[in-house]
Amino acid sequence: MRHPLPPSDLNLRRLPLVSLPGPFVHLHDATKGALYFGRAGRYRFDAPAGQYGVLYCGNDTHCAFIQTFGHDTVINVVSLGDLRARTLARIELRRPLSLIDLTGAGLARIGADNQLCDGDYTVAQQWALALHDHPDQPDGIYFRSRRDPSRLCTAVFDRAKGALTATSLGSLADSENAILLGTILDTYGFGLVGT
Repeated sequence: MRHPLPPSDLNLRRLPLVSLPGPFVHLHDATKGALYFGRAGRYRFDAPAGQYGVLYCGNDTHCAFIQTFGHDTVINVVSLGDLRARTLARIELRRPLSLIDLTGAGLARIGADNQLCDGDYTVAQQWALALHDHPDQPDGIYFRSRRDPSRLCTAVFDRAKGALTATSLGSLADSENAILLGTILDTYGFGLVGT
């Protein structure tokens, strides 16, 4: 059964907002800045027609890794080349973000269920647009990772861009991140291949 579209009275409903101080972790394309807010409409809570940009973060490095490299559920392998093509960044906040909490009871309060966070992207994008445009003007969406529901993710709307700063932590392929990478690969049962 397909998840319903946003209810017509969504703007009258009180959003389940949570205030989070950060920090977050972002594993980003090394050719783009850490604070790149995409408008391509390729991901779950993107604007369907590029009406706003979105920056996806995890609450920790494990989350950032599995959200980036865990899309293929059959082959759990990552290459050194793929790791080198991405840079790990710590996202600090100048102020807490006001996020729509979709990690629990908040889903029911707005007329949704967890399919919104792990189902069809087209429906999720319609919801994201409606939530973005809600009179409460939230900074983004807080949700569970589809590949590891114990990890929490944030889709930050570009209206909050001025509240963010980024510090590069290098690539997960860098020698100083070897222990961290080993822990993540062990956690998710991923293999590592050269190039």
